[in-house]
Amino acid sequence: MLSKDIKALILDVDGTLISGKDPVISSEVKNWIDNSKKYFYIYLFSNNPSKKRIKLIANQLDLKFTYSGGKPSKRKLKKILDKIPYSSNKIAIIGDRVFTDILVGNRLKMYTILVDSVDHYGNKIEKNNFQSIERYLAKIITGDFS
Repeated sequence: MLSKDIKALILDVDGTLISGKDPVISSEVKNWIDNSKKYFYIYLFSNNPSKKRIKLIANQLDLKFTYSGGKPSKRKLKKILDKIPYSSNKIAIIGDRVFTDILVGNRLKMYTILVDSVDHYGNKIEKNNFQSIERYLAKIITGDFS
């Protein structure tokens, strides 16, 4: 990402950093976030409606956050981007969902990074039917079957 001149990261929470059930961040994720803070402005942006849950996670990482983000709507994310001192093409959004995280990033001309969903232990979910369906539909929509 440094080679792309990315200056800030907007991170999805559930499925991207942590499973949707566990509010405790793994030491591996904490270490990655701490190291990444040396290079990037980082912000958590979640569709999860629980302020309590997302705040608990954000506090563990010492990050600002938005809950009930409404992705793929651009409205709330645009407000966040307006507060970050970089243009949207210098900001990456990282998430595990094509039709929320990646779609809103593309709509705002951000660099997008699709990651595999993680389980309770922070490990890649090998068989995620919902994510597989999303990726298949995205291929049909874009015509990209490479």
